Amino acid sequence: MGRKYFGTDGIRGRVGDFPITPEFMLKLGWAAGMAFRKQGKCRILIGKDTRISGYMFESALEAGLSAAGADVMLLGPMPTPAIAYLTRTFHAEAGIVISASHNPHHDNGIKFFSGQGTKLPDEIELMIEELLDQPMTVVESEQLGKVSRINDAAGRYIEFCKSSVPSSTDFAGLKIVVDCAHGAAYKVAPSVFRELGAQVTVLSAQPNGLNINDNCGSTHVEALQAEVLAQQADLGIAFDGDADRVLMVDHSGAVVDGDELLFIIARDLLERGKLQGGVVGTLMSNLGLELALADLGIPFVRAKVGDRYVIAELLSRNWQLGGENSGHLVCFQHTTTGDAIIAALQVLMALKRREQTLGEARLGMQKCPQVLVNVRFAGGVDPLEHPAVQQASARVTEQMAGRGRVLLRKSGTEPLVRVMVEGDDEGQVRGYADELAKVVADVCA
Repeated sequence: MGRKYFGTDGIRGRVGDFPITPEFMLKLGWAAGMAFRKQGKCRILIGKDTRISGYMFESALEAGLSAAGADVMLLGPMPTPAIAYLTRTFHAEAGIVISASHNPHHDNGIKFFSGQGTKLPDEIELMIEELLDQPMTVVESEQLGKVSRINDAAGRYIEFCKSSVPSSTDFAGLKIVVDCAHGAAYKVAPSVFRELGAQVTVLSAQPNGLNINDNCGSTHVEALQAEVLAQQADLGIAFDGDADRVLMVDHSGAVVDGDELLFIIARDLLERGKLQGGVVGTLMSNLGLELALADLGIPFVRAKVGDRYVIAELLSRNWQLGGENSGHLVCFQHTTTGDAIIAALQVLMALKRREQTLGEARLGMQKCPQVLVNVRFAGGVDPLEHPAVQQASARVTEQMAGRGRVLLRKSGTEPLVRVMVEGDDEGQVRGYADELAKVVADVCA
């Protein structure tokens, strides 16, 4: 059965446009409360990022949950992965995150975690969907839910992050710049690194409700690059608005993306005999990552683009490490979801063990040139199913003889076919991409 409201990652959209309205959130709170109450008395946590609409949606969800007889615990601004952890530690039935991740302030969204800190089971999601279409009722007054605030949530999560590295860890002498994207990590992230002994300069940690992800954080790393050079820091760390993505910058100002960070963590786990199975990437992971892992004898598989697909693939194989080039990295040996602070700590530990700089560590993986050409098409014929396109794609794949790959996929948001070719030689890759794009364009004409 298809979902009416839930997308691949909860419910997301522009504030004020349905379903991102207070009326819908009130109803969603009630529906979620009713669904979880069917499992008995229930306690639900709510956390949010720093965008201004978070207050409005927190109040609406709180009222709906209370009307359904669910007790609510408010966490305030907290990273998305923190809510996954705190839901587990407080033995709550569910956790709700109010965030639109790396999107601008005028968007917002809702994401749920189960009591185990994982995505909701399908049957609960479907139950919430069904309840949303029913008239709202209010339980008897003596059964209404109570609301309380967890005041030490930040401290608990800081300690949890620190527990992902050995207790003897000391980053004294390490000079880092941390960009918090004016988002949910603005308090906790600097504290974690400082408490472990690093010298920390903090950027973009003055949220005003409107500046989240605005020319800062992992989607805009220019300010971080400049500050790393100005401070002559060892490295820079950039989070997105809800702190489930991380990118880094080395001492020379070069950006180190999710693929490279994944490689550094995987190599470290392998060298310590701690790597369980292999690594999960996505269809967009750079070929260089696959080749570098193959050189180390580490199995690598690709999932569809999106963290839920990476997590599903990890679970099905009983592996522990996966991620996307956007910097959404999952370290299952430490936590149940993508967590940017924990991923950053694993990279710093890997550098420390090898006594390498970030610039040196990334040299273990050579990124392959990747050329992306977008081809517009009108509806009707599916160019990807056309024999001419399939033949051209097979021909190019064969010509690259295992040192390159072709990916053709339709955009999920626009009428575009994305033609991506990757390989060792940039000139050759560009030639192949243009050749394939021409075939796709001819078919679409």
